Formats: sequence, structure tokens, C-alpha cells
Amino acid sequence: MLSLVNKRLLVATRSCPVVPTHFRNVHTSRGHFAAKDIKFGAGSRSEMLVGVDILADAVSVTMGPKGRTVIIEQSWGSPKITKDGVTVAKSIELKDKMQNLGARLVQDVANNTNEEAGDGTTTATILARSIAKDGFEKIGRGANPIEIRRGVMLAVEAAVARLKEMSRTVTTPEEIAQVATISANGDRKIGDLISEAMKKVGRSGVLTVKDGKTLHDELEVIEGMKFDRGYISPYFINTTKGMKVEYQDALVLLSEKKISSIQQLIPALELANQARKPLLIMAEDVDGEALSTLVINKLKIGLQVCAVKAPGFGDNRKNTLKDIGIATGAVVFGDEAIDLKMEDVNMNDLGKVGEAVVTKDDCLLLRGAGDRKAVEKRIGDIEAEMEETKSEYEKEKLNERMAKLSDGVAVLRIGGSSEVEVNEKKDRVNDALNATRAAIEEGIVPGGGVALLRCLPSLDAVDVGDNEDLKIGVNLVREAFKAPCRTIARNAGKEGGVVEKVMESEHNVGYDAMADKFVDMIEVGIIDPTKVVRTALQDAAGVASLLTTAEAVVVENPKEEKDMGMGGGGMGGMGGMGGMGGMGGGGF
Repeated sequence: MLSLVNKRLLVATRSCPVVPTHFRNVHTSRGHFAAKDIKFGAGSRSEMLVGVDILADAVSVTMGPKGRTVIIEQSWGSPKITKDGVTVAKSIELKDKMQNLGARLVQDVANNTNEEAGDGTTTATILARSIAKDGFEKIGRGANPIEIRRGVMLAVEAAVARLKEMSRTVTTPEEIAQVATISANGDRKIGDLISEAMKKVGRSGVLTVKDGKTLHDELEVIEGMKFDRGYISPYFINTTKGMKVEYQDALVLLSEKKISSIQQLIPALELANQARKPLLIMAEDVDGEALSTLVINKLKIGLQVCAVKAPGFGDNRKNTLKDIGIATGAVVFGDEAIDLKMEDVNMNDLGKVGEAVVTKDDCLLLRGAGDRKAVEKRIGDIEAEMEETKSEYEKEKLNERMAKLSDGVAVLRIGGSSEVEVNEKKDRVNDALNATRAAIEEGIVPGGGVALLRCLPSLDAVDVGDNEDLKIGVNLVREAFKAPCRTIARNAGKEGGVVEKVMESEHNVGYDAMADKFVDMIEVGIIDPTKVVRTALQDAAGVASLLTTAEAVVVENPKEEKDMGMGGGGMGGMGGMGGMGGMGGGGF
């Protein structure tokens, strides 16, 4: 009997793998590992396809001039109403893990397109759904998914080459307005506003979108560097009109550190006095003896000086001060990289601006005397940082810094009667801005899904030889090219032969859903940026064709929720306590 037990123990010991110490600890602390659910073949693909369909259906209703809006519940604030495809895609999360996996993959398509082109996310989603859905069907009938993917990518290469041939450069402000209007869902006012903004700051100028304070959209052009930091003390005011500080041809002293001692400032004040120029001091803070001495001298002897807190916080403040230094030609004191004390300042360390205007809320520096090449290099460095970072917050801050270094900034203030209305319009304005920049970069093609339909003949030239699976891949793309035009027509209440009629028509002729007629798309201004169409196609084909190659899907099993209700055992404990009380009473 003993030997039998020992044998059993021996077998049990051999069958249990030796677990490294750190894994044992993890196991003990978690109690158990999360179980995985694995599905194979057609079953896994069909469940993912349900998720792809749900997401694509929600996104596709926004497409075209007669597309509808989507209302999204938010964890805080009022619901969001939008027609922006990527916003809708990002908001979707499904309860079923397998379905959610499919939806997440198509979300990635929309996100990639949005990051690269800034628009075209709905088109990308519709193309991805078409390729994935038809691809799953063909694979279910025995086609080779790897060869199908190769066929899809060959077809996309041919189509992209054709798009580049069709593309025409944007030359006039009217064409810019047309691109913006189409991307803003046919809102002509937004198109004209963006065109006007680009006229004022140039095509490479910076355009930002902010909430307005009125019912109407407004355009504000800011020249120079403007920061949301005003004067530290109102005693610096030198003009009663507007309660502000105004200096012409001023010197600028920059410091990363707080200035509390007047001894630090005396050399700079003497240099400014010798040059008979006003001095603008920008530091982390100016307080104590330094501030009181400046104020007394300003009031008693009319010293031309003004102190302003440096804009931003932490690293952002350091970088912004360096930006100001480059734009004005000033050295930033207190920088760890430069071993230079403020007491040793000379005239070359001070920056120069043609005009400085400081109010209680902001500071505007115009015509900085910095080296233009150094400014352009700094802008290039910021652009490179923007490309590398994934954080939306960092991108926003970098864009603000780049805007301040540029010649001018156009601020589009979007008005409306409620926050919900303003946010919906801001989404469309941002799309229109991105589409306009993309059009300037790579040109334009006919809109309304026509450009993709005109790429169909180029697919006939794709060399697939006798490989039937490659041919299937090319045909998946052929069918996908019809989906955007079909979706626009369906959202406008049209079914049937719209796509066929467009395919039979001349080169630029397509379906104008707003006017419900067939027109020359270029002539009437229904145009898409080439970059947007190209990016949407490449991103959709890449992810969707990879999706078709899936044979197994691994997801975490949903965790079992523990029953939180009070069981009988708890009540029993209460009874036990009561019994003890009774016993105590009897003894007493």
C-alpha cells in the first residue's frame, strides 16, 4: 500500500512542471491565472466579422453630404453628437471579446488614417469591412489566405499609382475652399472661413480651432508670439487706454528661475538705461525685493520696465522660454546647460522685439530680432517631435509652440448656441483643416468615391498569372472600390444602379448626393485630397487582408463575478452571537 502511494506521489511530482520562483510568487499573489478562450477556423472569423460589421455600420451612416450623425454617451458632461468617423469608431467597445477583437482591428484602420491624413476615416472603415467580409467568405470556400493577401496588396499598388496619375495640384483659394467644404459635409461657410485663413497666414501657416464666445464663427489672425501670461503688477501699466503696457523697440531678459534679489537685475537695468530702451523681464516669477524695487523705480523715476511670468509649467515652460530666446535672440539664464549668471549679462545676452504689448491676461511680442535660420531649425525640430510623439496632449502643446514661432497664427473661433453644437462643428472644422493640408501636400482627385472607381481599369493590368488565389485578392479590392460610392448613395436614399451609372460615365462624372444628379465632380467642386484616398486605401487593405489570414483567435475569458449577496452563513454567525448573549444572560 505504501509503495503504491509513493508511486502515485512520484507520478504526480513528475507530471507537475518546475515553476520558477518569481512565477510562483505571482501565482500565489493573484490566486489564479486568467483563463484564455481559443477559437479556430471559420467560427473565430465569423465572430470577429460580427464586430467588424457593427463598427462599420455605425461609422458608415455618417458618410456623404446626407449622412446622419451619431450620438455618443460620455462618462462626463453631455452626450457628444458627431459626424466624424474616427470619433465614432473610438467610442465603440463591444461586450463579446471575439466581436470586440474584430471591431478593434478596424478601429486601428480608422486611427492610422486619421493620424496620417487627418480625414478619410469613414472611407477607410468601409473599405476594410468590404475586403475582410468578402475575404472571409472566399477563405471559407478553400482559398489560400496568404495568396489572397498578396493579391490585395498588388491591386493596392496598382491603384495608388493610378491615383497619383489622376491627381492635380491645388492652385487657387477657391479649390482650397471646395476641399474644406466637402470635408465639412457641404458646409460652405466653413470652407470659406478656412480659405480666408489660409490667405492670411499662408499655406504653411498655423491654423488652430477654438471655442467661440458668440453664435457665429469668427476668424482671428494673431501676428507674433502671444502667451497667456500678463504683467505681475498693474503698476507697470504705461497707458490708461486698455490698461496695458506698450513698449516699442524693447529689450528682453529671460530667466528659468525665480528672481527675488534686485542685485540680479541691476546689470540688465543699467544696460537698458544706457541704450535708452525699455526692458521686458520674463521669468518663473519676480517677487520680494526685486519686484518692489522695480515698482518703486517705475513710479518714482519712470523706469521703463515690465515683469511677466514665463508661460507654461515644467518642461513646457523651459521649452517655451527657449523658443522665445531663439525668436528674440536672447539667452535663457538659469538653464543648466549654460553656465552663465544674470549678474554677468551683456547686451548680446538680451533679446530684442519691435513691439511688446502686455495686458493683465496675455503678452504679445512682435518682430523678434532672432536669427531666421535658427527659428526655422527650431520649427523643424518641433515638427520632428510631433511626428514621434503618440500623446494627443503633447501634440497639442507642440503645435502651440510651433504656431508661436511661425509668422502668424489664424485662430478659428467656432460659435454655436450650445456646447454640443460647438463640439459637433469643431469636429467637422478639424476634418476640413486636415483635408485642406492633405490636398496642398499631394493634390486632389474627383470626390464622392469616383476616384476609386476610376482606378478599376488599372486592376486589369495586375499580373496574377494562373494563380486563382491572387486573382481573388485583386477582385476583393475591385469590389471594395464600389463600396464608398454605394454608401454615399444609400445614405442619400438611393439604391440600385448609382455605382454602375458612374462606372459607365466619363472620367470625372459622379453622383452629387446633395443635388441628386450626376455631374462633373471637379467642375462643381466635389473633390477629395489624393493623400486622404491613398491613405484610407493602404491602411484598410493592410489591416483587412491581415485579418483574413487569421486561423486562431485567443481572448481572455470573462471573469466570473462573485456573488456579493449575504448568504445564510452570515446570518448563522449573527445567531451564534445571540446565543452567546443568552448564555451570558443566564450566567448573570
